[in-house]
Amino acid sequence: MDIAFKAARIGAGEFEIRADAVLQASQITALIGPSGAGKSTLLAAIAGFAPLMAGQLLLGGNDMAARPPASRPVSLVFQDHNLFEHLSIEANTALGLGPDPRLKTPAVRELVMAALARVGLADKARAMPGALSGGQRSRAALARALLRDRPVLLLDEPFAALGPGLRHAMLDLVAEIAAERRLTTILVTHQPDDAMRIAVQTALVADGILHTPQKTADLLNNPPPALAAYLGK
Repeated sequence: MDIAFKAARIGAGEFEIRADAVLQASQITALIGPSGAGKSTLLAAIAGFAPLMAGQLLLGGNDMAARPPASRPVSLVFQDHNLFEHLSIEANTALGLGPDPRLKTPAVRELVMAALARVGLADKARAMPGALSGGQRSRAALARALLRDRPVLLLDEPFAALGPGLRHAMLDLVAEIAAERRLTTILVTHQPDDAMRIAVQTALVADGILHTPQKTADLLNNPPPALAAYLGK
């Protein structure tokens, strides 16, 4: 499912982002650029939390203008993971199925446990979020997104607080799952090596513009002036 912005404008004034680009289906695209450039705003627009002021947003050729967030084919994982501290990891994960998933239903619990097993947390199902490490919390948030089983996965710097080794392990897990499920995955990152590690294409977001995605190695090895300045090259 590709993601197409057509002469789109998101926000207004100094916070306006202009986008006229296609993010390819069934592959990982990274968004990179300065803080405050609008990367997270673009994800919010795709998910339905930031309305378009002009233009179109198409997911798989379908206009999203009238589609509320809950009905969009999208899962979003945030940097802070959005885990509820008073709920077990099992209950937090089950929220991917809706606000009242009836955890005691055997069929539902089987789905939840399968998602946790996929991210290596089957033995932490009854643990509380406060008992988990940062990497484990990231895995729990990813399990919840997988349980939603949507074709578009949006990652808003979910591993930014992790050390390089653990961050790379989480990125590799995302790449593996995205390939298995043929997910259209958009990764917001400030780290060029994150993009090089898993993203087929990367798009610069700078000066209020989503630039046309390019092959990651081509873009990072020959950056335009705005990206070169951001990277310190």
